[in-house]
Parts: sequence; C-alpha cells; structure tokens
Amino acid sequence: MRITLVEDNTSLAKGICYRLEDAGHAVDLLDDGSAAARFLQDDQADLIILDINLPGVDGLTLLKDMRRRGDTRPVILLTARAETEDRVIGLDAGADDYLIKPFEMEELEARVRALLRRRAVPEHQTRAFGGLNYDASARQLFAGDVEIELPRREMSVFECLFEADGRLVSKTAMLDHVYGVGADVEEKVVEVYVSRLRRRLSAHGIEISSRRGLGYQMVVGPDA
Repeated sequence: MRITLVEDNTSLAKGICYRLEDAGHAVDLLDDGSAAARFLQDDQADLIILDINLPGVDGLTLLKDMRRRGDTRPVILLTARAETEDRVIGLDAGADDYLIKPFEMEELEARVRALLRRRAVPEHQTRAFGGLNYDASARQLFAGDVEIELPRREMSVFECLFEADGRLVSKTAMLDHVYGVGADVEEKVVEVYVSRLRRRLSAHGIEISSRRGLGYQMVVGPDA
C-alpha cells in the first residue's frame, strides 16, 4: 500500500519510513505542513500518518481540510500531547487513530494494518489482464487458480505498470511509486526489477517493453 507520512522530526521520520518500507509499503515523506497541504490534494496514498505540530500548516488544520473536501482516507495522528482533551480534539477533527510520542514502531505497524483492513473494499477487486487476474485489495496475482508469487518490490512495479493501462511509465514515476517521492534510489534499480518481472510474466503472455529515454509499458501479448 501507499502511505503519506508528514513528520518534521527527521530521525523519527526515517525510522517510520524504514519500518513501513520493510513491511512492503511505499512511503511519501513530507516535513512541512504547507507543502503537505498542497500534496494531499492530489496524492494517491491509501493512508495518511500526520504529525500535529508541523512548520507552516499544523496537522489538525490539514486533517480538517481533508475532511472538509470529502477526503475519507484513514488518518493516524502523531503527537506529544498526552492529555485526553487533545486526543478528543484530534478524533473529533476526523482522525481514525491517535498515537502519543514516544511510541513503539510495532504499535504503529499494528495500527496501520488495522486501518488498512478496515478500509471500504470496492465491489470488484479482481481485474483480468490477459490470462491473469489481479486482486488489488489482497495484492495477489493469479494465473487461473495458481498464485504468481511476486516479491513486494516487483509487485509494486507490476501495480505501477498495470494502473498505467498500457501507457508509458517513466523510470522516475516508477521509483516514486515503489519507494515514495524523493527517495534516494538510483534509477538502474528499476531496470533490475523490470527485468525480473518481465521474465516471470512472459510465460503468461504479458510483455513489458521499453522505450529508450521514455520508460516502460506493459501490454498483453498477441499469444495470450
């Protein structure tokens, strides 16, 4: 899943990113409330983790603005304020959960899992792609009744290409999808994941082609 984290404490933000990425999530990290206000209007995250005390626009204001424009995505608030009144204010503003600093990373991970499980699931989750079927909610890919087991990074690459619906996807866009916006990862890493994914899917009639300097596209081959 994709998670947007807004936290200005650098060491804490890095720790959260590491744990979430290790669990297979892509994380977009922002450390400024004003930048987050713009970003949250058009991001594709499944869940938001939001610190209350931020430079620029504070977390509560960001949360209220999200709810005001009809954004119903789950939000976990992070704060150093332990008073009951502060928790009530945060929950009344539209937060789905509330964590008081300092907290254990295991607890944050558990709350993320719980909120992602509680998300409303669309009626039609499984989509056909050639001879394959992809279940977006479970992040599972099937050939008939047999699951094609993909490592989590390759699954993220597949999802990025799948969602593009045959359009070209640049290496930069793919890196942002897999690792989060602004991650310090070289583009050649994408080439490795694409190469591995191409080998896995070619037996099922799925082709991943590259256009030099432009990116990659995934299509159903003529023999699928």
